[in-house]
Amino acid sequence: MAPLSSAKLAAKNCVPCEGGLPRFSQSESRTQLQSLAGWRLTHRGQRIRKDWLMHNFAAGMQFLSRVGKLAEDEWHHPDLHIEGFRKVWIEIWTHAVGGLSENDFILAAKIDQLPVKLKKPK
Repeated sequence: MAPLSSAKLAAKNCVPCEGGLPRFSQSESRTQLQSLAGWRLTHRGQRIRKDWLMHNFAAGMQFLSRVGKLAEDEWHHPDLHIEGFRKVWIEIWTHAVGGLSENDFILAAKIDQLPVKLKKPK
């Protein structure tokens, strides 16, 4: 399987899933991750995760609010976390298939297009 580019993934929309989507193998997931900067496999290859260090708490909350709206629009809902004032991380998987599907990579690509205010390096 050739990975779709981040741009091609972001141009797609998540499809409703009640278990009818094919589940990606770990090999397929690793291949697709090549086009998504900063995302990695977790939970024995069943989820993808990305971490950000935000400018401040407000920037983290604004970003998560944008992700929440996107998730509602796509009807695919990730786990959203903010901890330690500015550390944000998102974990995505398709609950209905118990692992990863194309929807997860589509949502990750769309999240990567959202504006984000990161902590400036010293």
